[in-house]
Amino acid sequence: MTPANPPHILVVEDEPLINQSVTDRLRAEGFTVSQAFDGPGAVAAHAEQHPDLLVLDLMLPGFDGLEVCRRVQRQRPVPVLMLTARDEESDMVIGLAVGADDYMTKPFSSRELVARVRALLRRVERAAELATERANGDPSRPATLIVGDLAISLRERRVVLGESAIHLTPLEFDLLASLASDPGAVLSREQLMHQVWGWSDASGTRTLDSHIKSLRAKIGAERIRTVHGIGYAVEQA
Repeated sequence: MTPANPPHILVVEDEPLINQSVTDRLRAEGFTVSQAFDGPGAVAAHAEQHPDLLVLDLMLPGFDGLEVCRRVQRQRPVPVLMLTARDEESDMVIGLAVGADDYMTKPFSSRELVARVRALLRRVERAAELATERANGDPSRPATLIVGDLAISLRERRVVLGESAIHLTPLEFDLLASLASDPGAVLSREQLMHQVWGWSDASGTRTLDSHIKSLRAKIGAERIRTVHGIGYAVEQA
């Protein structure tokens, strides 16, 4: 049954056939979908329509998807699923750093794209629920997590390292908060994908690994330990 107010997805892709194929599949799944075909059009559509999520191609006319992501996140935070024809880790780390939540490399299946979109929307809903709990002073949740000289304020969603504030994207913050909830304990990739992204399997572990790399660059590589074949742990630095 289609909800009364289905989520609104903005598809930004300069290849008309790919844009229409993605649009048709998302509409068939019950989403409201609009389209843009270049960077300036994407920023304008975001400002006018206030979509709930962007499916955003990396390579666009006008200016690229990275610049689109920077501009729309300054206007209003919105989850972004980035599409790229290139499978280069540096591109993905940059994309995640400017506010993308997930990425897929072309060619991709429409079935997986729909699954990723639903997972990102679930994560936004869950984050809103947690924010409400924290605002109401849920006594079962600590206000601040302390790991060495790293302070993570859950209610304010702020991170301070020593005396310096650290800017994290929403996903980086959620990932760090999950790891820091039990310092030293190893969380498996499957656990982290479920807790942070809401995925029921580990099919998106490359996304997780890219976020870990970006997070290490901001808080120090030595603070996050890799346990090969299992997952990650936050350590007292």
